[in-house]
Amino acid sequence: MATRIRLTRHGSKKRPFYRVVAASTEAPRDGRFIEQLGHYDPTRTPPVIKLHLDKLETWIRRGARPTDTVNRLMRRAGWKGLAPGAEPARASSEG
Repeated sequence: MATRIRLTRHGSKKRPFYRVVAASTEAPRDGRFIEQLGHYDPTRTPPVIKLHLDKLETWIRRGARPTDTVNRLMRRAGWKGLAPGAEPARASSEG
């Protein structure tokens, strides 16, 4: 099962609020997810970005791939990448 770190939309009409979650690539956008990793509120000035960077690092080490939007949010929140010597899990090419 491939895992992505992506946003799910919450909030009312014209008042978006997003959660950053780890979810299966097969799950719908606002459907089932594995774990909540933070939230993003673009309606505030300045926008509020709250991420659990330790949980994000754990999921990336397990092989989860963040979407482009989540990558940008991670950089804005202070993400520096994986710790030195910590490589993400790679899919096996044997088959």
